[in-house]
Amino acid sequence: MLFPLAILAFQAAALPEAAKIIESRCLACHQQGGIAPMAFNSSEAIRPWAKAMRQSILKGAMPPWHADAASSVHLARVRALTPAQKQTLLDWLSTDLSTQPPFELQSPSQPTGWQLGKPDIVLRIPDFPVPANGTVQYTFLVSKLNLPADQWISAAEWKIDQRQLVHHINAFVRPKGSSYVKQAPVGQMYVASREERAARLTEEREIDRRELLLGYEPGYLPQTWGEGRAKRIKAGSDMVFEIHYTANGKSAVDSSELGIYFAKAPPRERVLTISPADSKLEIPPGDANYKSFVTATLLDDAKLVSLQPHMHLRGKAYQIAIQAPGSESNTFLNVPNYDFNWQTTYFLKEPLPLTKGTILACTAWFDNSPNNRFNPDPTKTILWGDQSWEEMNVGFMEIAIPANRDPDVVKLSGTTRPAGPSAAIPPR
Repeated sequence: MLFPLAILAFQAAALPEAAKIIESRCLACHQQGGIAPMAFNSSEAIRPWAKAMRQSILKGAMPPWHADAASSVHLARVRALTPAQKQTLLDWLSTDLSTQPPFELQSPSQPTGWQLGKPDIVLRIPDFPVPANGTVQYTFLVSKLNLPADQWISAAEWKIDQRQLVHHINAFVRPKGSSYVKQAPVGQMYVASREERAARLTEEREIDRRELLLGYEPGYLPQTWGEGRAKRIKAGSDMVFEIHYTANGKSAVDSSELGIYFAKAPPRERVLTISPADSKLEIPPGDANYKSFVTATLLDDAKLVSLQPHMHLRGKAYQIAIQAPGSESNTFLNVPNYDFNWQTTYFLKEPLPLTKGTILACTAWFDNSPNNRFNPDPTKTILWGDQSWEEMNVGFMEIAIPANRDPDVVKLSGTTRPAGPSAAIPPR
């Protein structure tokens, strides 16, 4: 009798702890209308998925978190399970859940369906029919904001309609007079040529051409920029959506939305997005460890707010290192197992002060070999390109500077080619 009683005592004690873990590690995605295909907001809802959930935990696939333990010390909203949390969940999921005390969890979403609450502005993408097959080119949509004065934006949130079809959406603030896709008509979906996308006025600064407000990729979760920090939209600016759909064998109509939240007071710091990128990728056929390297150098003091590696299907691993003036380079973010299907934006617990002259170095590794099960074709040389079967190396990072300072504070480097196909194998 003692053995069964011990089990029952363990189950009674473990259940509340399991519920807390699910609430803190799973519910942000596994909620009604969330990014996950099923909701885990009650023990009854979890029960049909218990076996699959247990297998995902054993494999390390869920909860999805690809930064290593050393990097995660600095990061907020870490989804990785501790060994104790993992064992608690596995033990609980191994029981007959129908015999366990039921529980309900509070969904993070607001009644409006927006996790950050009701937005001040909602910009909606017109119904776009995504075909079942074929290549869908980058599509642009210019939306008028009609802001009569400069406006500070404390947060923004995506509400994605057809998640399985959206490769990414970037929302760019386009200041008045900018050269960025200036031929695109207002309020209509438009396919811009590469020449139009690259067009730039003589001596036009990037901050005067376009500024990334918020991007969406698979794995996106909403997050504010923090108290006293905001992004700026000048009066007369437009919002330009850069939209990329990927056909998956089933046609659908997408009508995603972007919610924008005004700051309640002028911020202390302005948040900017920097994105060093290697546009000269040339990945040889069969290369299992191609290395790409690009940097950003700060022209003034700033604080690091977030980091997000971006590659496509051949993406293997990613590191972002920080080198302060007169110091050695130190790896700050290490993603040893990059996952194209889950591209996390890693927010810092506290913004990291960086001095003028600091170099942010982004190193990406690609696997173009037959051993990469996601590789569309290991026999081809792969160049930079929009589609998921092409490649990119972009190190999206958000930095904060004093709100009244000139925002032109970053110099992006050229790129460095690898020494050979096995150069600098990333740590696992």
